[in-house]
Amino acid sequence: MISKKMAAYIINLASQTGADFVEIFNEDTLKKNIALEEDKVDDIITTNTYGVGLRLLKGLQSVYGYTSDLSKKGLSELAYNLSASFNGKKVLPDVVTFKNQKYKKVNKPIKSVLEVPTNEIIDLLRVGIDEMKVYDKRIVRNMAYFLIDIKDITIFNSDGKIFTKHNEYGRYILNCVASDQGKMQSAFTGPGSQGGWDFFTKTLNVKELAHDTAVKCIKMLEARECPSGHFPVVIGKGWGGVIFHEACGHQLEATSVAKGLSVFSGMKVKQIANTVVSAYDNGTMPNEWGSNDIDDEGISTHNNCLIKDGILVGYLVDKFNARRMNEEPNGCSRRQSYKFEPTSRMSNTYIAPGKSSLEDLISNTKLGIYAVSFGGGSVNPATGDFNFGCDEAYIIKDGKIGEPVRGATLVGNAKEILKHIDMVANELALGQGECGSASGNIHVNVGQPAIRVDDITVGGQGGNINEF
Repeated sequence: MISKKMAAYIINLASQTGADFVEIFNEDTLKKNIALEEDKVDDIITTNTYGVGLRLLKGLQSVYGYTSDLSKKGLSELAYNLSASFNGKKVLPDVVTFKNQKYKKVNKPIKSVLEVPTNEIIDLLRVGIDEMKVYDKRIVRNMAYFLIDIKDITIFNSDGKIFTKHNEYGRYILNCVASDQGKMQSAFTGPGSQGGWDFFTKTLNVKELAHDTAVKCIKMLEARECPSGHFPVVIGKGWGGVIFHEACGHQLEATSVAKGLSVFSGMKVKQIANTVVSAYDNGTMPNEWGSNDIDDEGISTHNNCLIKDGILVGYLVDKFNARRMNEEPNGCSRRQSYKFEPTSRMSNTYIAPGKSSLEDLISNTKLGIYAVSFGGGSVNPATGDFNFGCDEAYIIKDGKIGEPVRGATLVGNAKEILKHIDMVANELALGQGECGSASGNIHVNVGQPAIRVDDITVGGQGGNINEF
């Protein structure tokens, strides 16, 4: 990490041409990935990356650059090159010293995964592989991974403030592939946490996780193709929240809202969803996958209410876009690494629990689909149009869950789907993932209870749903 003396020198040098705010983001990241395929260790990779990102703001102008050369010469060249973007007079007083900033700790102390011998991690991966292997002989390939990502961050800025934070992510991933009579099917699961090694040995049931992954793989291998048409869909808890995240959550980030590029720009205090829908982005959930003590600008994370009883009440606002929007930043500025300029991003984003049960949602659906979880998808941020492929789905007939179907795709629009959520169950679950956007790939939770969409377009190759 660079010294306070060096940070002050670089900030003062960078502000010579009129920048009204200067920020240094100093990062040191350790990653370790352990991969098993069947009975063999396929790979163990450890990497260490470090560097500095430098940002200069002037009104509604922003310039950003980065370097891994942390010498005085390397940092000075970066500061000089960025400051050449402005041609005004110095407006900031020189920074003489920095004051360490205090903030509430969100993530609690843990037993670090770095304290765990590699052989012990490999043994835990083998538990998952062995469970999948014995479930069905049609499962022909089994893989398991343990991913470690440890970040130490120091932020200096021209207000004379210094912030430090530490994040430690661990993730256990299982993937199996089944084959039968020319058909192939895969299944994936990947729970993650900032809860340290205890999460994986005391909270997570690895054998149950592996068994469920294998069951899902075989069910979908045997399933008929999904029917197509317009009908109700019950979307499962946890990973079902990826639709809200992708189709709606990104539309509520200041990155797009501030420039009028979101379908929800200018919609604050207006009803955008059914009254049963409330949604939050909560970066303060202890040791959760998307949580932080502070964001990547040094602002304490918030529990941000986005939608309340169908009314749009807030956006995710970072420090720079707050200037455009005339709002206060609310602790949501994030980035993949020092190579990316920060901007507004989600953390743990979810639709809040409602008053119904999953059984209520199913029993109130005469004919439709129960989409338990999703794989890939795409969203057009300018229009809000989306499509998502289901990796586990079932027919609902006469208010009961029926046979599994494969190849289901949900097609819709962000503004429209919110209006068609007419029932929300009462049991919230979260799912861990990686979100890619303007400031790179970051760790996020998606989530929701089960919800019912009363009418949505379903794509599939199985013909008419009335034939099931």
